[in-house]
Amino acid sequence: MDIRQNSQKQKNMLAKTFGAAVYGVNAALITVEVSVVQGQGQTVVGLPDNAVKESLQRLDAALKNCNYQVSRQKTIINLAPADVRKEGSAYDLPIALGLLAVSGQIRPTRNLEEYLILGELSLDGKLRPIKGVLPIAIEARKNKLKGFILPAENAMEASIVNNIDVIGVETLQEAIGYLTGTLEIEPLVTDTRDLFFNTINEYEADFSHVQGQENIKRALEITAAGGHNAIMIGPPGAGKTMLAKRLPSILPPLTLHEALETTKIHSVAGKLGVKSTLISRRPFRSPHHTISDAALVGGGGFPQPGEISLAHNGVLFLDELPEFKRTVLEVMRQPLEERKVVISRTKQAVEFPTNFMLIASMNPCPCGYYNHPEKDCVCGPGVVQKYLNKISGPLLDRIDLHVEVTPVNFDQISSTRKNESSAEIRERVIKAREIQTKRFENYPEIHCNAMMPPEMVKEICEIGEAGKALLKKAMERLGLSARAYDRILKVSRTIADLAASDEIRIEHLAEAIQYRSLDRENWAG
Repeated sequence: MDIRQNSQKQKNMLAKTFGAAVYGVNAALITVEVSVVQGQGQTVVGLPDNAVKESLQRLDAALKNCNYQVSRQKTIINLAPADVRKEGSAYDLPIALGLLAVSGQIRPTRNLEEYLILGELSLDGKLRPIKGVLPIAIEARKNKLKGFILPAENAMEASIVNNIDVIGVETLQEAIGYLTGTLEIEPLVTDTRDLFFNTINEYEADFSHVQGQENIKRALEITAAGGHNAIMIGPPGAGKTMLAKRLPSILPPLTLHEALETTKIHSVAGKLGVKSTLISRRPFRSPHHTISDAALVGGGGFPQPGEISLAHNGVLFLDELPEFKRTVLEVMRQPLEERKVVISRTKQAVEFPTNFMLIASMNPCPCGYYNHPEKDCVCGPGVVQKYLNKISGPLLDRIDLHVEVTPVNFDQISSTRKNESSAEIRERVIKAREIQTKRFENYPEIHCNAMMPPEMVKEICEIGEAGKALLKKAMERLGLSARAYDRILKVSRTIADLAASDEIRIEHLAEAIQYRSLDRENWAG
């Protein structure tokens, strides 16, 4: 009899629930154990950071303000596995519920161990939103947990994941009421596919609003069709930024898998808005030129995704490219090539995906008017070349199209002619991408022409004798560098795809050659 009583008493002195920690774009289950032993004081163990350690002070105030007593016995809170670092304030709610359960102040009718519980507590017991909810919800379903109790503001995001009860609560009292059976909360259910497909084609900026610039629209159509990187060179006010902002509207729609990938990254970075759900449009990121290399590629003591990862499956736009610090631009070289970035720390290495299209813009010189049709450049001898040299050759090597942008004249601006819409251009882009999907169906890592390795370019981008003669003549007369060769062939293959042509014809090659402005030896005088 005494043994059974002691066993029951020990059971009541331990409460267990589940939380989660996010590493990269994935989550790992964390067991939150609360136990009362002889002595005084409260201790958190299991490699907690300062935010987790400070939770004890927040919890004392929150529990008192919700009319609960704070235990004066020695309480040990263990976050397992103990060799993995825990960060952030999201463990407030599971620890608070564990403390109340182990002290006997609440008697849950629902099994705590069937739920993943996360949330930051205010001093008055209200819950604040947390980061990384989507990967955490995916991990909860993977571990076959029954439900996910979290702040109501994050519930929409978590409801993207099916086959798990998403319980959004606004206060500690609501969470207690649900677990003790005194309050019924209906799990939030979202029709992910319906929501996704209803918003997939909504873009605020449209190419129909752009007057003139037909040659730049054509270049951006080629860029979108082949997944190429591009740079626009032109004077101030020529419309470079305006055109770049419209590029996502002609890219193929996100697939549901791509949307989930993109949403996970933004969730981890805390970039999703309140009551946000699945990202259905391709991201467009435009960081300022004062950005640091860590902010661009990701980093920090506890690695977070940078701008190149936030642009995953979308567009990274670098306005005024030469104004970026050279070290910042150089760290992009490997992610551009490998479509991922690995951030290594002493105890861990975190991988973030970086499959983005790089679109850059720049003035042709410091004053902005080199090669301008009407205004004279006031830059001294050698200044233009020095300005261009701020961008390294290896980075330019990864940019397929160099497009010169000229100002729009009055007749074009005042024209009332109806312009082609983004939807019309997108149809052609989608058809070209479908051709490429079929071409690379046996290569799961390659999705578009821009991703072809050099050995594949020779096989897929074959040109006839006339094409070889044209390319040789162009390289000699225009002074094109050797690195331009593969780029021209890739772009010409995309142009042929847009024309639904099986072979690369002379006109396709000729159009591709004109998109290599910065490779001309005499371009900067």
